[in-house]
Amino acid sequence: MNIARIIAHRGPADIIACDCTTPVAEVVQTLASKRIGALPVLREGRVVGIVSERDVIYRLADRGKECLDVAVEEIMTSPAVTVEPGTTIDEALGMMTRRRFRHFPVVEDGQLIAFISIGDLVKHKMDEVQHEAEALRNYITAA
Repeated sequence: MNIARIIAHRGPADIIACDCTTPVAEVVQTLASKRIGALPVLREGRVVGIVSERDVIYRLADRGKECLDVAVEEIMTSPAVTVEPGTTIDEALGMMTRRRFRHFPVVEDGQLIAFISIGDLVKHKMDEVQHEAEALRNYITAA
C-alpha cells in the first residue's frame, strides 16, 4: 500500500498550511484551534519547511516569548522532507522512525497535494493487518 491510497479521499481544501511570513503567534493559534501538531510552510505555493509544536517549544525555550512575533520562516524546520504519492507506507514509516519526525508533506510535480502524519500511516497499517487477519480467519473456517 502506498501514500496515494491514504490521500485518495482528500482534496486541496483539506490541507491546512501557512505562508512563510505568517507570525508564529498565528501559527500557534492555528495548531491549537485545529488540534494538530504541525503545518507545512509555503512560499509562493511551494513547500519550504514544516513548523511543529516542537519547533515552537524549542524557540520559546531559546528566545523567549519574542519568538511569537517573528515570521514562521525564522523557526521552521527546513528544508522539509517530503514524500510522493507512490511512496509506500513502510518506506514512509521507516523514514519517520530514522529521522524522528511525525509529519510529511506529500508533493507531486513540486506541488503540495496532502499533509500526512504518523497517525495516518499507523491507522492504515493497522487496517491492513486487521483485514489480513480477517481473511485468514475466513479461510480457516471455510476449509
